[in-house]
Amino acid sequence: MSEEARVLPEPEMYAVCAIDDASIKEYYRGYFDEVFIFFHPFIKPISIDISVFKPSTYPDKIRIVKHCEPVSWSEFLELSSISSFDELDIGLRTRILGLKQHLSNNNIANLIDATCDKFKLIEPTEGMLPQIIIDRILKAIQSIGYNWLWVGDEFCTERRLEYIDDIIYNDNLFRHNLFTPDKSILITTHWDSHFSLLCSTKETIEKIIGMANLEGFYCQEDTEIYWSVSKKN
Repeated sequence: MSEEARVLPEPEMYAVCAIDDASIKEYYRGYFDEVFIFFHPFIKPISIDISVFKPSTYPDKIRIVKHCEPVSWSEFLELSSISSFDELDIGLRTRILGLKQHLSNNNIANLIDATCDKFKLIEPTEGMLPQIIIDRILKAIQSIGYNWLWVGDEFCTERRLEYIDDIIYNDNLFRHNLFTPDKSILITTHWDSHFSLLCSTKETIEKIIGMANLEGFYCQEDTEIYWSVSKKN
C-alpha cells in the first residue's frame, strides 16, 4: 500500500478539540448544545519552593494540588492592571510565541512576567488540562452520575477507558481529551491555549461550573479558538 493512501479518518467531534479559524459552536453542532471556555488558573506556590517549577523538576499534579493555590484570571487582572481577558489571553499567547507578529503584544507579555515575579506566581499551563483544578472537574462529573471516562491523546487516536477515581488519585499524566462513555460530556484542550473547553448541555455545564468553580465564558456563534484576536485578524 502506498504512503499516499494513509489518510486519517475524520475526527470524532465528541472526542477532540475544535479546529482553529472556525466557529466552535458550529464545529460541535449536532453533538453538543453548548461550549464553555474555562480558563487555566495561575498557580501560587504555598508550601513548595517556586524554583521547582521548571521543565526538569516541574511538580506532578498531586504535589501541585497539595502545595499550591489557583489564582483566577480575574484576580490576575487586578494584580497586573491588565484591562481584559482578551488582553491577558493575547499576552499569554505572545509569551509562548503562539501568535503572528502583528497580533502579538509584547508589552502585555512582559507585564504578565513582571506580575508573576512580583507575586510569586506560575503562569497557566497551555496545551494540557489544568492540573491545579482538574480534580474538581472530575469530582463534579462523578457527582452527576459518571464513574468512567475515555481518556485520549491530543487527537484522540489513542484512548483508554479509565475509572475516574484512578485518574484523580493515581494519574499524573498530561491529558488532552476526556469524554463520557455516553458521549454527552467532553473536556478538551487546544495545544497552544491556556484554557479548555467544556462541552455538553447547558444544564450539565452549569452544574459542573458551580461544583468545580470554573471561570470563563460561553461560546457565542462566532467564537473561535483564537477568540481574543479574531476581531483583529
